Amino acid sequence: MSIEAETERIQQFVDRGNYHAAYNIALSGLNECRRNHDQAGIDRFIEIIRGIVDSLAAEFGSQSGS
Repeated sequence: MSIEAETERIQQFVDRGNYHAAYNIALSGLNECRRNHDQAGIDRFIEIIRGIVDSLAAEFGSQSGS
């Protein structure tokens, strides 16, 4: 698996507002890395998932923080 290619694919879904697909692809990548004992890949996909969540929060979250 190419994490760079998956990252690009995930970003395309985020750009279109399809967070569900982006999250699922990222989670699948994380799980593949877990099966392969690829800690660096796991860490990268966790960063990607955090980015997806940050994008969701920026678009839909309350600006007042409450």
